Amino acid sequence: MGARYEERTSRFAGAVLWAWDGPRGPGRPVLPDGCMDLLWVGGRLLVAGPDTRAFTPAAALSGSCVGIRFAPGTAPALLGVPAHELRDRRVALDALWPGREVRGLTERIAAADEPAAVLEGIALRRAARTGPADPLTVAVAARLRQGCSVAATAHAVGLGARQLHRRSLAAFGYGPKTLARVLRLQRALDLVRTGTPYAEAAYAAGCTDQAHLAREMRDLAGTTLGGHLAATGHDGLAANSETPQPSGSRTTA
Repeated sequence: MGARYEERTSRFAGAVLWAWDGPRGPGRPVLPDGCMDLLWVGGRLLVAGPDTRAFTPAAALSGSCVGIRFAPGTAPALLGVPAHELRDRRVALDALWPGREVRGLTERIAAADEPAAVLEGIALRRAARTGPADPLTVAVAARLRQGCSVAATAHAVGLGARQLHRRSLAAFGYGPKTLARVLRLQRALDLVRTGTPYAEAAYAAGCTDQAHLAREMRDLAGTTLGGHLAATGHDGLAANSETPQPSGSRTTA
């Protein structure tokens, strides 16, 4: 039986509910996206911190699992921990929240017909107590997602470079330059998945050329565009040429 992945928009602002059901063994790589997740897997509640490199789930984190993926900058206030403390980590929720509370949530999810809906409820109730995410960091993420430079973003939100870096570590898990790279790679991948040629996707996403995109893919994902697309079931798109085009022959989007 093949793997199945489904997702839908959550009532929690900017979040996505997702479910994965696949064979045991190492899962497909998860690329950095600036997000954090609350997971239900193997009868446990876990938090996935922001990644700086591709993460391949081990057997213990594969199989059937559900999660709620929070948009960049929105999870730290909810979880009560700075994002950089969870960078490149998967942590049991009871290491962050009181054990008694987590045991009660675990029992509730274990008995639920729709575990994802329970995760969503946890997030909504927690947010009602902690308040919304910092609007400044939400604005930073939005501008970087649109392709604005770090300097222009800092100016727009009224922060100096050091202030922006410090706020970004707490909100996103890494500095604004790294977040910009991660979001740019995701923009390029979104375009490629819709059939946009690699060279056009690279330029439209903000890379200088296709070779730049290829380097970013190796640095952040540890693979090639074609290799990633094939591994994630986009075999038809993997035939898209990997050969870097001369920088002077870029096609505008």
